[in-house]
Amino acid sequence: MYNPFSLLGKTILVTGASSGIGRATAIECSRMGARCVITGRNMQRLQQTCHALEGNGHILIIADLSKQGEIDTLVDSIPNIDGLVNNAGIGLNKPISYIKQEDLENVFQVNTFAPILLTKALLRKKKINKNGSIVFTSSISAFESNFGRAVYGASKSAIMAYMHYCARELAGKPIRANAVHPAMTETPLIYSGTLTEEDRQRDMMQYPLKRYAKPEEIAYAIIYLLSDASSWTTGTSLIIDGGLSLL
Repeated sequence: MYNPFSLLGKTILVTGASSGIGRATAIECSRMGARCVITGRNMQRLQQTCHALEGNGHILIIADLSKQGEIDTLVDSIPNIDGLVNNAGIGLNKPISYIKQEDLENVFQVNTFAPILLTKALLRKKKINKNGSIVFTSSISAFESNFGRAVYGASKSAIMAYMHYCARELAGKPIRANAVHPAMTETPLIYSGTLTEEDRQRDMMQYPLKRYAKPEEIAYAIIYLLSDASSWTTGTSLIIDGGLSLL
């Protein structure tokens, strides 16, 4: 059956695949025919993701991408890939007047420096195939300012800017680079902050669709950017926010 969104025959590396958007992306990529290379820091949860993948030949590698040595080991351990989903990330809710240097270092190390250095290492080792696709998971916080999200939003704005440079510099290879910008998504990340369930329900009502995204709904957008259906799409920021930006 004709399907321009198929990932059959493609090998896709997904970081942060142990939960949330990364887990959903890996599972949906496997359902679209991809061989997945999944990585994360939590062995138990990563194994659970691996067991949920469809098809054969998937690869699981534990790696802490905040450490250069583990980035290098990951890159040396994997086959050539057709798609890279730079998804691993952490959040932070803290008012500006309480921000510490260690907050900046921790958030930027995972959300910004790690995907930049991983992408560089893969390119230097020529591990991304011709006509490959790189997708960055950014955030609506790169565009919208919400109380307490300054550091997180700044880290996601930085990765959006980096994506633009990747798209420009890698077009001749040709390798494409794009980003998705989800609003609030039902992942463990949104339950790690200070919002109560009542706060979350109230926040949902601000969205025209009156709910948060499901991880699979973000994964579908990532699959589009990985697939040949988006072969003329590069340097794009795809906002997925349930209509929030209309307000």
